[in-house]
Amino acid sequence: MRRSSLPPVACRVSDTLIARGHHGVIVSRPEPAATAAEAARSLGVDVGAITKSLVFLLDDDPVLLLVSGAHQVDLQHTGQRLEGTLTTAPAEMVREVTGQPIGGVAPVGHPTNLPTWVDNALSGHREVWAAGGHPNTLFRTSFRELVRITAGLPIDVD
Repeated sequence: MRRSSLPPVACRVSDTLIARGHHGVIVSRPEPAATAAEAARSLGVDVGAITKSLVFLLDDDPVLLLVSGAHQVDLQHTGQRLEGTLTTAPAEMVREVTGQPIGGVAPVGHPTNLPTWVDNALSGHREVWAAGGHPNTLFRTSFRELVRITAGLPIDVD
């Protein structure tokens, strides 16, 4: 996809990826995928290889969890692992802290760096896919590279 045809927010994500040593290639789809399962079907990959970028509040601070599409976040268990109370961030806050629309939140390219944790389940896939900052965009990476480009910490999510 030509860069000029990407939404501006996806271009910011691409620039961030490149600045962090990733190839920065973002692909665009004609229709957004409403779920991880839809994204997986359209790419021909296992749903577990889809990375969901989810913003939560850890106590009162926004944090980013990069979660396998095969997992749902158990707020109590994951909060205990993070040593705090984990709650879902309001949609308005998600847009504010990421600068990206819900359904297209990328792991990078936010106005500020959010503390980030990466689901260890993603390590079971040679390549993983994440949103590119817009609901119609995706990029390919690996678990190790995702941890590196986000400065994230691996964690078990259940």
